[in-house]
Amino acid sequence: MEAPLNPRSSRYPSAPDPGPFYWVTPRHLAGDDGVLADRICDTLAETGWTSWTTARSTMLFLSPNGLCGAEWIRTDHAFLLGELPMAWQISARPHRDSALPEWNAYFTPGTPHEAVADFLLAVEARTDPAVNYSGADAVMSALTALGWLRDFDHPETTAWDAGMSAGFTWGPLPAGIQDGDPRPDLTGWQAWVEPVLGAPYLWCATFSASTPHDLVAAFAASVASPAPVRRRILPELAAGRLTFSISG
Repeated sequence: MEAPLNPRSSRYPSAPDPGPFYWVTPRHLAGDDGVLADRICDTLAETGWTSWTTARSTMLFLSPNGLCGAEWIRTDHAFLLGELPMAWQISARPHRDSALPEWNAYFTPGTPHEAVADFLLAVEARTDPAVNYSGADAVMSALTALGWLRDFDHPETTAWDAGMSAGFTWGPLPAGIQDGDPRPDLTGWQAWVEPVLGAPYLWCATFSASTPHDLVAAFAASVASPAPVRRRILPELAAGRLTFSISG
């Protein structure tokens, strides 16, 4: 069976494709179906976040408690992660009158929208989304419980999917990642998918140093979930590494 391939994600807003759905695994290689903006906007609207268009033509959302923000910045000239443009930037602050966010999370196009939505739902469930209650092992435990493997050299901070096409690590962060902690050279979580060694990344996600580990673990557990996801268009970069069937 052949499925249509999508070399790149579309810009917001996206138009639904009339083609058939496929059940696809693994999730981390399934891409975003070109609807990362639409699905996350729907998730935020359903949970009561308010939205408006900024002067930079980005879409900005604010949570009901005023502590969390989410911005679709695909149309902005933001920095790159793994040579990919930014799509969503999500942040939280400890108090409504805080001038700067405590942490920021960044997601590029191609990130499975289910994982970004699960991260946002975990943020939404918190009355204090800027507080870190758990250690880094929360993320590693979430991944290994779903079959990811600890790195031989860095077993406490890095894990790989069984096919070695996706990684999740705690370490130095790229330039441009903003955090409430002003100290230089901070470490944080990063995730990426490289379907073929040396080929372009399918997607990247980065969490600034102060992002609570349990929230990152919610994203990690969703990315690593064995449950199939529905897609109309499959990412060209993952061709040959996906298992899919027609959705009934």
